Amino acid sequence: MTRVLFAPDGFKGSISAAGAAAALAAGWRSVRGDDEIVELPMADGGEGTLDAFLTAVPGARRMPVRVTGPHGRGVAASWVLLPATADATGETGVVELASTSGIELLGGDLRPLDADTRGFGQAIAAALDHGVTRLVLAIGSSASTDAGFGVLSALGAHIMDADGRDALPGLRGARTAVRLDRSGLRPPPRDGVLVLSDVRSPLTGPSGAAAVFGPQKGLGVREVAEADAALARAAALLGVDTNEAGTGAAGGTGAALRAWGAVLLPGAERVADLIGLADAVAAADVVVTGEGAFDAGSAAGKAPALVAGLARQAARPTALVAGRIAPDADTSGFVSTVALVDLAGTADAALADPGRWLSAAGGVLARREGRSAPR
Repeated sequence: MTRVLFAPDGFKGSISAAGAAAALAAGWRSVRGDDEIVELPMADGGEGTLDAFLTAVPGARRMPVRVTGPHGRGVAASWVLLPATADATGETGVVELASTSGIELLGGDLRPLDADTRGFGQAIAAALDHGVTRLVLAIGSSASTDAGFGVLSALGAHIMDADGRDALPGLRGARTAVRLDRSGLRPPPRDGVLVLSDVRSPLTGPSGAAAVFGPQKGLGVREVAEADAALARAAALLGVDTNEAGTGAAGGTGAALRAWGAVLLPGAERVADLIGLADAVAAADVVVTGEGAFDAGSAAGKAPALVAGLARQAARPTALVAGRIAPDADTSGFVSTVALVDLAGTADAALADPGRWLSAAGGVLARREGRSAPR
């Protein structure tokens, strides 16, 4: 009997990491029903981080909360409560930006000037109200470039323009902000704040939040330059270094949280530590990972590369399943690869029914495993 570990990331805009792991496992079981299956969905700080903790941590609980989304309307969201551990003497709150202020919540109706991170801050406040002693904040998939001012406002900071009025939400307000009053800002919890991000971008410059991610959020060329200048001014108000890795994550939310006292960490690595991925890999005979699009950038801090690295250290063969695999992607670390677009015939077909094609991919890998030489 073979022990198979399924540890994919989410397939962005298509299916969650938990859903992907379940579909892959179902496909594998349909071919090799006697194998032992372990599902451990991964995340890198973006969408699906809450589900990864819920699946992997015994005693984790989902805590419902209603927040203001990036469109300015109410959103039914949640955060996750983790029990006390050796490095956190009290309970830990895990809060995900993607499900409170994420770009997917806009449904394609981008709001580059007005979307903000207020809802994310409201969910953090709810966790603090519960009494958590540590926060783990996942800040991938943001909809805004607001320098994290929305988060700080929801936590009690007061951000004003030159006329002494409250700055407007979003980038529109970040462009006019001249004063940050922290007197009402809630303190971080006793055991600290860990920020998980899938990018390590600086706040400003050609590799910064506006230049790299602004166009994805709807900013034009001129607006990108204005946003970069606004983020530079925000850095002065926040008292952070614009070149520090991770400060540009989530449209500058990394910078705001850094100013609040948080520690900025590579998301996939820290999630792996917190859910015990290394031990799970070592206990497996075969490891399967994946993500929506595997390309040249996937080696830089993304979950599949991390999973493959741990498997290599443990001498465990690893397979990759992705929606598509770019021609320039380095797949040398995988013994087998499957692209859903190849199974489905077209990208549209793969996106229309990801569960079906992930299950098919699991079956393909199981048949290949059956033909492989005994290890």
